[in-house]
Amino acid sequence: MKTDIKNRKDIEKLVNTFYEKVKTDDTIGYLFNDVAHVNWETHLPKMYNFWENILFFTGNYEGNPMAKHKELHQKSAMNPNHFGHWNKLFTETVDKLFEGSKAEEIKNRALNISAAMMFKTLS
Repeated sequence: MKTDIKNRKDIEKLVNTFYEKVKTDDTIGYLFNDVAHVNWETHLPKMYNFWENILFFTGNYEGNPMAKHKELHQKSAMNPNHFGHWNKLFTETVDKLFEGSKAEEIKNRALNISAAMMFKTLS
């Protein structure tokens, strides 16, 4: 039986599972691996902090994801399909692992953040 997202441990499980998909994904994996050359040891803890702050208002995230996405777009042009596919993978991962009000909230927040990122990055 699935439970709701309750704490940082659940955030870590979600983020780790999601990025394992992303790393090998045919549509967006190359952006992370070949273009951004993501250092996963440093990126994953930042993502734990980001999503924990988004969902539980911990205030433990520092960074400028908009600048990073604009920089990435300059290196390799992104398009709405990239953002839509990211959303699909994220939603599928949440649905596979969790159910409940926080699970619904994180999916909605992710969609809103992605839409803002897409608009500002591609404009």
